[in-house]
Formats: sequence, structure tokens, C-alpha cells
Amino acid sequence: MVTLIEVFVLAVVQGLTEWLPISSSGHLVITQKILGLNLPLIYSVMLHFGTLIVVLTAFRKDIFGIIKAVVKRDFETDEGKLALFIVVGSVPIAFTGFVFHGFFESLFSNLPAVGLALLITGLVLFFAEKRLGNRKMGILDSILIGAAQAIAIIPGISRSGVTISTGLLRKVDKATAFKYSFLLSAPAIAGAAVMESKELVVGNIDLIPLLLGTIVSMIVGYASLKLLQKIVMNKKIHLFAYYCCAVGLAIIFFTLSQ
Repeated sequence: MVTLIEVFVLAVVQGLTEWLPISSSGHLVITQKILGLNLPLIYSVMLHFGTLIVVLTAFRKDIFGIIKAVVKRDFETDEGKLALFIVVGSVPIAFTGFVFHGFFESLFSNLPAVGLALLITGLVLFFAEKRLGNRKMGILDSILIGAAQAIAIIPGISRSGVTISTGLLRKVDKATAFKYSFLLSAPAIAGAAVMESKELVVGNIDLIPLLLGTIVSMIVGYASLKLLQKIVMNKKIHLFAYYCCAVGLAIIFFTLSQ
């Protein structure tokens, strides 16, 4: 049975780490190991739902613009092009998640793999800001950023970290790289929630901790998204590289010493 305190802690971890480039999946694995928890699937589905609401709220103007362009079939505008980029960029994670779902699930119980993945995230974040540019985004950029998102299924690889970094490494301007990263996350998060829902067996579920977790993850998630936006715009994303490398090394040394 999951207590209110445990749900609150997990929701805060989810909200903070879903958007900050430090890997929500990796930190949830670590937190559940520390607390000795095996979170029921319904909580994972609702946490995904909460993070999806954050994206839809934070980027509502962009989303309305994209929908308007699609309805008008106007793919020459920035919004229309962005709609195409999101569709193209979503293909890698749809394929990878469907075909290799079982393999990636097995990594969630492998702490050394999580530690190594956090190290990789740290290195990517560190080098990304070395190649800042101001180029407009193209179709190849959307494919490569989409491929980075697919790799981020691995626990310990930060989705926001590697997608934004891939855009920066491609010298896409930082505002576009940030916005595209989060708009691209919406179909991925929705797809993950749908896939998990297929395996969901709803029994005697206590709604209070479930709602608490969803609301807390939404509030904390919105704040962390806005914080990351300021960090990216101020060219400080490399600061998270040190954190990811430190945590990754600590996990590897701890697990290997057992």
C-alpha cells in the first residue's frame, strides 16, 4: 500500500525531473529503490497524465496555432512546418517504444545501467552549449531530435536534456530547440500513458493519493519547466551536466561495491 507521504515524494520527484534535464525515469528508479516501493501502474499512468497537462498548458498558444495550421492545411507557415516536424520526430519513439518495449522495461531494475545513462546525459549536456547557433530548424533536425527522444526511453537518459542538446548541437537557435523539445514530448507522453493503460487492472484504488500525486506533479512540473526555460535562454544548461555525472558515478560505485 502506497502512503500519502510516499506518493507526495514521488510526485515531487516526477514533477522536478520530468522537465529538468536530469532524467525522471532514472530518479524514479532511484527513489523507489530507496523507499522500497513498487509503484502500482495506475500511478505511473496518472503521473504521465499530469505531465501531459503541463505541456498542453505551458504551450497552449503554440498548440492552438499548430491545430489552426493543420485544419487550414497550411504547412508553409512556421506553425504548419512545426506540425510536420512533430509528426516526423514522433516516428522514432513510436517505433522504438513498440518494438523494444520489453527490453527497455528490463533496464528499470538495472541500477548500474541507470548510472551509466546519467553519465551519458551529463556528457551530452556539457558539450551541447559549446556549439550554440542561430539556425532555423529543418526536417533533418526534427528526425535527429526525434531519434534522441527515442533513446531517452532508457532510464537515466534525460528526454529534455538530449532533445534540447541535439537541437543545440545542430546549431538550431535555443528558443526553437526548447519549444520543439517540449511540443515533441506531448505525443510521446500520451502514447506512453496509452501503452501503460493497456496493462492496467483497476481494482480497489484509493483516489486521494492518486489525485494528490497528479496535482503535485503538475504544479511542480510547471514550475520546473519555466525554470528550465530560463536556464536554457541564459546558456546555463551545462550546470546540470555536473549533477548528472556526479549522481551517475555515485550509483555505479555504490552498486558495484555491494
